[in-house]
Amino acid sequence: MLTAPARAPVNRVHSRASGLAPALEGFPIGMSTIVEIEGVPLHLAHPDEIPTRWIGNERVREQLIAAWMVVAPTDVPLNPRLIGRPGVGKTTLAYSVARSLGQEVYILQCTMDTRPEDLLVTPVIAGAGAIAYHASPLVTAMIRGGICILDEGNRMSEKSWASLAPLLDMRRTVESIVAGIKIVAHKDFRVCVTMNDDASTYEIPEYIHSRLQPQIEVTFPARSEEIEILRFNVPFAEEKVVEYVADFLQKAHAVNLGFSSRDGVNILRYATKIGKRREAPPETFLAESIEAVLGREGVAFLDSGLPADRMQGAFGTLREFMEGPFEPGPDDEDDDLFDDKPF
Repeated sequence: MLTAPARAPVNRVHSRASGLAPALEGFPIGMSTIVEIEGVPLHLAHPDEIPTRWIGNERVREQLIAAWMVVAPTDVPLNPRLIGRPGVGKTTLAYSVARSLGQEVYILQCTMDTRPEDLLVTPVIAGAGAIAYHASPLVTAMIRGGICILDEGNRMSEKSWASLAPLLDMRRTVESIVAGIKIVAHKDFRVCVTMNDDASTYEIPEYIHSRLQPQIEVTFPARSEEIEILRFNVPFAEEKVVEYVADFLQKAHAVNLGFSSRDGVNILRYATKIGKRREAPPETFLAESIEAVLGREGVAFLDSGLPADRMQGAFGTLREFMEGPFEPGPDDEDDDLFDDKPF
């Protein structure tokens, strides 16, 4: 159970839907809940419900749980950032851990167009020209004691990050200029940020970077985990096709290509759908599916491997690849094959 230091109540919360305050227990999807803070009614967002689970390295799961713990009355939770290639499961990890702790989860997708009011409170024109204030998923999690995932946080500008600075330190508050209110986070509120390792991102300001600690790196899964991920997401796929796609991904991981488990799920689903449509074995369409999902880079890797300076003679033609399945080594069987490999 997550605990936190005692804090004098500041937010006055009232549910117009139930007439009860302040816990708002049993907040069902579809319930129109309005809370009142400093005399301003706020419409709350709904938590996210995703049928998923974490399949992968248990070490990163334990690191995330430890970051969210508090161990003394004066302690506060940390605000971890999850980094890694797109599609390796950063959001899935955060969501699964949050749900395992029994808390509501709110996901806020960050973009370069995300404004401070998008992160906090947004004014919306209601009936008769009145203004209704809608709390963001982040602010809703603060009020209800949930967990918020800021997805792809390094796509946001510094102006947006600046509005969150007091939330990410000992103050644990935000101030909405639009609504004219200050909101104090519930003692059970937690937050984490996922960050993709690609070129289409902003540099995080140092004063924010120092608040987003610790850094937890999510790497590519081992072969056994990759197979389990594919089975979970595409349970209707044939086993031999699942293993083929897993082998393809493992060979790509070994030479540091960015093909992810998400790509593998899409390859597997599309090949299965084409096979169903054309009434033929799905493995017949794997090359077509790889081209559709990964483009020319995927086809080049599948047909002839990578250039010699990166391939190092490891892989041959498509036929050799299909006839020679990936053999996991001792480190792979221990699920630590890629733990120490930089992106």
